[in-house]
Amino acid sequence: QVQLVESGGGLVQAGGSLRLSCVDSGRTFSNYAMGWFRQSPGKEREFVAVISRGGNTASADSVKGRFTISRDNTKNTVYLQMNSLKPEDAAVYYCAASTSGGYFHTPRFGYEYDRWGQGTQVTVSS
Repeated sequence: QVQLVESGGGLVQAGGSLRLSCVDSGRTFSNYAMGWFRQSPGKEREFVAVISRGGNTASADSVKGRFTISRDNTKNTVYLQMNSLKPEDAAVYYCAASTSGGYFHTPRFGYEYDRWGQGTQVTVSS
């Protein structure tokens, strides 16, 4: 079964950094746009960042300038570098894979995604 497996979450102080990774066990990673979403208790899942098959990126306004998404197709891995973390960034972070749209499409809605990981917890202490 093809899986997405996230890692890199943990506890960090406000202002600190974490790098999340998501490995795709499938063989067609480069055919997918890859996104990161997050969900905290009592809140809806929200879009964080996405990188298209062609390598262009988009991110939520709340994380612009602090979070960077990247991918390494040779390792079937997408990364989310998170800097200057704030307590409101605390959530379970999910990676997801999408075949929606064209080569440079950056899907931002959950329904555009075909596969999801199990999530990794990020906790930010103030």
